Amino acid sequence: MQLENANDDQLRQWEQELSTEYQHILEQNLKLDLTRGKPSTEQLCLSDTLDGILKGNYCTANGTDVRNYGGLDGIEEMRQLGADILGVEPTEVLAGGNSSLTLMFQAMQHAVQYGFAGEESAWKNTTGAKFLCPVPGYDRHFTVCEQLGIEMITVPMTATGPDMDEVEAMIAHDKRIKGMWCVPKYSNPTGVVYSDETVERIAKLGNIASSDFKVFWDNAYAVHDLSETPQTLASIMDYCRQHGTEDSVLQFASTSKITLAGAGVAFMAGSQANLASFKKALGTSTIGPDKVNQLRHARFFPDMATVNKHMQKHAAIIKPRFSSVLRHLENAFANSELGHWENPKGGYFISFDTRPGLAKTVVMMAKEAGVVLTPAGATFPYGNDPEDCNIRIAPTVPSVEEVDGAMKVFVNCVRLASVRQALEK
Repeated sequence: MQLENANDDQLRQWEQELSTEYQHILEQNLKLDLTRGKPSTEQLCLSDTLDGILKGNYCTANGTDVRNYGGLDGIEEMRQLGADILGVEPTEVLAGGNSSLTLMFQAMQHAVQYGFAGEESAWKNTTGAKFLCPVPGYDRHFTVCEQLGIEMITVPMTATGPDMDEVEAMIAHDKRIKGMWCVPKYSNPTGVVYSDETVERIAKLGNIASSDFKVFWDNAYAVHDLSETPQTLASIMDYCRQHGTEDSVLQFASTSKITLAGAGVAFMAGSQANLASFKKALGTSTIGPDKVNQLRHARFFPDMATVNKHMQKHAAIIKPRFSSVLRHLENAFANSELGHWENPKGGYFISFDTRPGLAKTVVMMAKEAGVVLTPAGATFPYGNDPEDCNIRIAPTVPSVEEVDGAMKVFVNCVRLASVRQALEK
């Protein structure tokens, strides 16, 4: 379907055919949900043996009884696992509760209220503190900034990560910019993996930014590969050590999409100075995390080889769902101007761009037809996609058959909305 070369008669014929198809879809009373990047029940069942795995043995390798108070850093075994996932030293890792988002919020709140280098470094001392947000991006990151009153500035994503020329120029020009969000591997929602050059340039930002600048490096999909030969992500901390900017980066990850989404283990990695500052405040609100759950995970994952084998099982479950989405997009929109999308090699999402001005319409039409998508605009700060074109597709929860059905609806909605827009013009 090529709209640019179609005359009015052809457009009206397409509109009639697609409208008839849409009416038939409405009559099916579908109830399909592609809104959030959650593990499917099949994936969660891969970790059922966590339940009862301790068999009455509640002691870590160093003899710590995990049933008792203490251990703000988390147990040694899980700090080692976090270090392996994030590419740092175990002494640079704090293992916490089930949510990395909680750690991210607490870390940003700490930066605002107390400062990682003392009261003088607190962001509350800066009028109009700002944060860089690569777009399209993760809506919950934006919510954290909005909740804490931090102004968000968008940065375009490229095939290798954020547009670093723009990032560096903005940071050099405006010292009120206090940090940047990053999902460096299989970025949410585009699936981009940051190139080595991009990782190094981000590591060097600490040398041109304000002294209280922090990169929030959310490596949520570090081990979530769909390909047997995945693209590797460079270690940002290795680059930070080269350029003397260790204090400028905070890293985050969790097992939430590895084991049990509501009962995983979250990790925060940073320099010794950053962790010491953060733990000083953290210690006023908790005596320690759920170490029993951490020990369960340590027994379940004695090493990274076990993690990798486990993640291959995840890939076997979700890859057919991704393939279904991509097949429908390719069959419907290849060599056309009706849409553009990414072909991710891992992660949890597929990013699709409609023609400008159509994302909200497509999402609304799909909802009326029984297919719920992430709200249009959610992948931009304040819910404002200036082009109204980006839609995030999350195919992991429904069955393959349900994904297939949802994509038939999606394709129809994109085509019909596009034809109607062309007719209006």
